[in-house]
Amino acid sequence: MSFGEDEQAEQLLQILNSNKLRDRVIKKFDLMQHYDIDTSSPYKNSLLFKEYERNISFRRTEYMAVQITVYDKDPQIAADIANKIAELLDSTKNEMQRQRAIQGFKIVETEYKILQEDVNKIVDSLVLLGSLGVNDVEYQSQVLNQQMAISIMNGNKNAQVLLQKKLDILGKYGGVYMSLKNTLEYKTDQLTTLQRKYKEAKVDAEENLPQKFIVNDGYKAEKKSYPVRWLIVLVSVFSTLFLAIIIIIIMEKISAYNAHKKFNVG
Repeated sequence: MSFGEDEQAEQLLQILNSNKLRDRVIKKFDLMQHYDIDTSSPYKNSLLFKEYERNISFRRTEYMAVQITVYDKDPQIAADIANKIAELLDSTKNEMQRQRAIQGFKIVETEYKILQEDVNKIVDSLVLLGSLGVNDVEYQSQVLNQQMAISIMNGNKNAQVLLQKKLDILGKYGGVYMSLKNTLEYKTDQLTTLQRKYKEAKVDAEENLPQKFIVNDGYKAEKKSYPVRWLIVLVSVFSTLFLAIIIIIIMEKISAYNAHKKFNVG
């Protein structure tokens, strides 16, 4: 939800200047024909890209927003192109991110499934040990040893035999049980963390998230940006005046030359 971050503005500028977005704009508005590019020219693409760069520009504002400027002979088309470029930012960036996100998601998914299988195997092993009477090694060992001591004091041989069998089983599988229990706790924590990453990667790979905030939509200009009429008139006046001066100078030179030539002949 951050807004106006320097890094994000730079990322948007990179995408706006990318060939991928440029090509989509060119195709959408058929700019090859719109700019009257000669399609038979061997340099048609170079001419098209040059015209595109001349008419469409992007810059970062002082407030870390990104400004899209479009010039065109038709002001409505200029506004449409600007708004379309802003619209294409989302899909273009999502496509670029999705290519990497899908690969990341596959990796996380594989790791998640492997870890899930490991956890299931450990749980199955603990269930099997439970069926053998191994459930809580520390507590069972303490209770069985107390019962054995009591049966010995009472001289209860049958009880001693049964208790010894349980102690033997506990001794045989107790270490395995403790190892599996500790491993299960560790892998369960890993699975919880990986599950969160799995969900995030799935969102990145499948969802189309907004990548921009539109501050102002592009609008149709009410007057020409260029050429400026008063500037054209001013340039024309100065050009005419300059040309008149040149002609006068040339005529004076010719007159002077003719006079000089006539004087020499006389």
